[in-house]
Amino acid sequence: MKKDIPQHRVEDLAIVIIPGEKDENFWDVFVMNLRDEPIKNVLINSKGYGEVDGEKIETTILRHFFEEIGPLKMEKIEPIQTKFFDITNEYWVSFQYNNYMYDKKYVFVKGSISEINFTSIPFVKKRGVMIR
Repeated sequence: MKKDIPQHRVEDLAIVIIPGEKDENFWDVFVMNLRDEPIKNVLINSKGYGEVDGEKIETTILRHFFEEIGPLKMEKIEPIQTKFFDITNEYWVSFQYNNYMYDKKYVFVKGSISEINFTSIPFVKKRGVMIR
């Protein structure tokens, strides 16, 4: 039975975090569709959790919805404060493509949102952190 269920992997989708232009304390988080076709019904849950100075921290779970993200396009999910770079930040993305529902969890572990991990970000000609 279980072997009869198709196992589709999420490919050509990324979460990107880029330094903000207006305020250095806020960066911007984007979802990026790297496919040549649109994806639909995109639902993203974001949350942060971890420990700072011996104190457990957990942010509110935020939910974001995009009816469609076009081919080779990106959409802004939310701003993120730099003070949350010292905890784990998680983005769980679900979407529909070719009549199949996909989902994947993207996890930026503590300290990974840093210039040390910068890469060139497609479409915007900027540098930031990206997980595919």
